[in-house]
Amino acid sequence: MLNLVIFGPPGSGKGTQSAKIAEKYRITHLSTGDLLRQEVEHDTPLGKEIRKYIDKGLLVPDEIVLREIKQQINGQEGIPGFIFDGFPRTINQAEAFDRMLDQNDTPLCLVISVEVEEEELFNRLMGRSEDSGRSDDSDEIIKRRLKVYKEQTFPLISYYKAQGKIATIKGMDPVEQVFGKICHAIDTYLCSRKVLPVVY
Repeated sequence: MLNLVIFGPPGSGKGTQSAKIAEKYRITHLSTGDLLRQEVEHDTPLGKEIRKYIDKGLLVPDEIVLREIKQQINGQEGIPGFIFDGFPRTINQAEAFDRMLDQNDTPLCLVISVEVEEEELFNRLMGRSEDSGRSDDSDEIIKRRLKVYKEQTFPLISYYKAQGKIATIKGMDPVEQVFGKICHAIDTYLCSRKVLPVVY
């Protein structure tokens, strides 16, 4: 089973890359952001609670996210793998996620970290805000989201590096070039069943 995690700061393009990875390797794309936004769009009781956090640029509490992920995993048995997009986002989530996967005997294979310079991230997010009108892409919220990423998600690099599972991808290049680097990292893992400690 091919279980992958992709993470990076807001605007790094991980959603776009996740969709391409899922198509190429025929695995299921699970975006926590999409799952949570669906709850908000349908105005469910859970969605109302989630909106309070998203609109402030804050992370949704672990117990909510973990419950959604577990439901998705248990509801798709017999598939060849997952690409987890936007999850985990904190050390606590990563530890709980490891336990969840161990219980299902489906360990995490590879973690893809997409790196993009902060000025470029800000420009991308502001452009997305103008195009889509997303409530979590205003100037103030963007700055807060980037700050939250640095404080809560960036430490995952060290966490997964200690497990020998992380591949660092430079994400400043065009989409197809970044995708090529990611595929190289995945293919290297599939050939050797280990992650090489290099930057792509």
